[in-house]
Amino acid sequence: MAESIDRFITVPDGLNLHVRSHGDANGGMPVICLPGLTRNLLDFEDIARMLAAPPYHRRVIAISSRGRGLSDRDAQPERYTIPVEAGDVISVLDHLQIGRAAFIGTSRGGLILHVLAMTHLDRIERLVLNDIGPVLETVGLRQIQSYLGNRPAPADFDDAAGILKATHGAEFPALSEADWAAMARALYREVDGRLASDFDPAIAEQFRAADLSRPLPDLWAQYTLFAEQPVMVVRGEHSQLLSRETVDDMGRRHPRLVDVEAEGQGHAPLLHLRGIAERLARFLTE
Repeated sequence: MAESIDRFITVPDGLNLHVRSHGDANGGMPVICLPGLTRNLLDFEDIARMLAAPPYHRRVIAISSRGRGLSDRDAQPERYTIPVEAGDVISVLDHLQIGRAAFIGTSRGGLILHVLAMTHLDRIERLVLNDIGPVLETVGLRQIQSYLGNRPAPADFDDAAGILKATHGAEFPALSEADWAAMARALYREVDGRLASDFDPAIAEQFRAADLSRPLPDLWAQYTLFAEQPVMVVRGEHSQLLSRETVDDMGRRHPRLVDVEAEGQGHAPLLHLRGIAERLARFLTE
């Protein structure tokens, strides 16, 4: 099994970010994994181990954004913004002396990549957008608002898995009981003998307060900057955040777009299910 190394990297404003590296530091073009709004680096364990092992031998680096997982929580929650988090990614790359990399961005992680297209496009060799694109559907954003921070407190990890399945199971019929159990372990942490969601509650408060009465501005101008980069988009079959129409439009604007549908999944797909990992690995290492 490929070696994994955990470290904490200090960004310019003093916060420490949890970063996990898999594989050989000399293993070709590194792959950087950026999780979603309230998620953390544990979302990428399966795909990272696959990419780090034979026949791919890639160095894979997953980052928990500030306020998520074991990364420091920010005493100034107004800094939980996509531009700030994009700057954190560059700080991590600089610390690790990585000039250019392939990227996987899940949901908010993909929005960070759209910001990096404007500021550090030269650092992006290719990218995978996991259930995210230049247009965010309001119905999907409202769905996230409805459950974010409102799930009942679980008694234990089995209870947490049951709560997640009850909340999201209709959109994710492809998930097994083991998948729900793994998701619970990634999303909750034991604190003082009780399970708590593994992110700063201020992030949920900030998102729930967002005004969704009008559509958000689109990111087509940023997306078109990826014209020379190979791009893959993975869309959950039942996603309400990324529409099929938006993916089709992404293909028209980037004729070499690789379009993958995650059957039996919603927002955001697990990348190790039903052959997605193999297609993603081929795309990242071809």
